[in-house]
Amino acid sequence: MDLLLPDSLTMLALLGCFAVALLAGVVKGMVGFAMPMIMVSGLGSIVGPDWALAGLILPTLCTNGWQAMRAGWRGVWDAVVRFRVFLAVAFVMLILSAQLVSVLPPHVMQVLIGLPIVAFALSQLLGYPLRLGSPPPRRVEVGVALLAGGIGGFSGVWGPPTVAYLTALETPKREQIQLQGVIYGLGSVALLGAHVGSGVLRAQTLPFSLSLVPVALVGMWIGFRVHDRIDQVMFRRATLVVLLVAGGNLLRQGLGF
Repeated sequence: MDLLLPDSLTMLALLGCFAVALLAGVVKGMVGFAMPMIMVSGLGSIVGPDWALAGLILPTLCTNGWQAMRAGWRGVWDAVVRFRVFLAVAFVMLILSAQLVSVLPPHVMQVLIGLPIVAFALSQLLGYPLRLGSPPPRRVEVGVALLAGGIGGFSGVWGPPTVAYLTALETPKREQIQLQGVIYGLGSVALLGAHVGSGVLRAQTLPFSLSLVPVALVGMWIGFRVHDRIDQVMFRRATLVVLLVAGGNLLRQGLGF
């Protein structure tokens, strides 16, 4: 147990971590994102922020790979070509910002992520949709990529700005799920490398992250089954609700409520 959890936490705490991973997998299977947000928030209350960040790395990598490959290699390649600028910019920023884990105060990070996400989700749900052209302006694509990669490196949470961007593009649900899998999957590889280098993922935290993978995959399977049964309108609404809840929770933590 000492290798799996810090400070010799109990089996009950480990079961709590499994429950967080299961919930994160279900939500990710339904809407294509939110696993890092749920795991950072849920695991952080059990094992602390550093172990929470380490714990999400391998489950996120494995579930993103499954999500990206669900429609085959051709869809993966098309997504990489279409979003090559976004991916390149976000990748570089993720690597650079990973070094800020021990520098930037957690509450500042949470507010910086949560505020724009809550504003976006609320505006969409209240009937003031943000729509971008297809393809979007290059400056918008680069700006969102800088934001997503920047916060992803030091927090492990790069989904909200990316999914807000894809939602504003009015991407069909099946395509959006695969695009998110490809974008987040490549980001997960970068995150893995960055935090092997930063020391967050190390000999003591690696078994903990591995132990969460099977549970997250079971949750993902459940979420996929729900996703296949809802239409585009319901998918969009569910996506916005998850964004709103996740962003609100980050704001609550960052502001100390």
